[in-house]
Amino acid sequence: MILVKDLKKTFVKDGNRIEVLKGLDLAVRKGESLALLGVSGAGKSTLIHILGALDRPTAGEVRFDGTNIFTWDEDKLADFRNRKVGFVFQLHNLLPEFNALENAMMPALIHGVSRREARQRAESLLASVGLAHRLTHKSGELSGGEQQRCAVARALVMAPDVLLADEPTGNLDTETGKKIEDLLVELNVAKRITLVVVTHNNNLADRLQRKVGLRDGRTYDISKT
Repeated sequence: MILVKDLKKTFVKDGNRIEVLKGLDLAVRKGESLALLGVSGAGKSTLIHILGALDRPTAGEVRFDGTNIFTWDEDKLADFRNRKVGFVFQLHNLLPEFNALENAMMPALIHGVSRREARQRAESLLASVGLAHRLTHKSGELSGGEQQRCAVARALVMAPDVLLADEPTGNLDTETGKKIEDLLVELNVAKRITLVVVTHNNNLADRLQRKVGLRDGRTYDISKT
């Protein structure tokens, strides 16, 4: 589904060029669950942002179902982000002025889905992540785990082909983090959604099908034991 070839990303800070990704290659199969591991600053978040077209590479290709997405204009990239990719971050990024249902509906409404259908999709997803009783609660009234589950529902409302998660349990206590782990693994198995997770959580990484490390701007496979 995703093929990354010779990917490079360079930032300029205070007049200095910083090479974060240095000719990185990666392949992700449809329906696969993959953990991206590495020390802080290795480029994991940079890579996942590029995979989801939140950022552009300096050089190289990201092919999605055979097409290099960075040959597209900004409008087509925005449509790709909205329809094909779901994002879950360490911080839930829910809009505080809206309740759980409204937050989960938002990507569908932005895409032009009718309010009725968007509501039906969001209600179903929120129920599936255990939030059917919290639909009208604003984000500040939800616990940390509930906020993250709402963020997962929001990420899925457009039925994306791939779910990208950047440290999804990093801001949670152990018990709550385990519930988010369970949810992500269940989604991958039940919906066959392709799952790519940046994590320092070894328990979560061990539950995914494959582990890939980032070091010196390149990837390397990590054998499971």
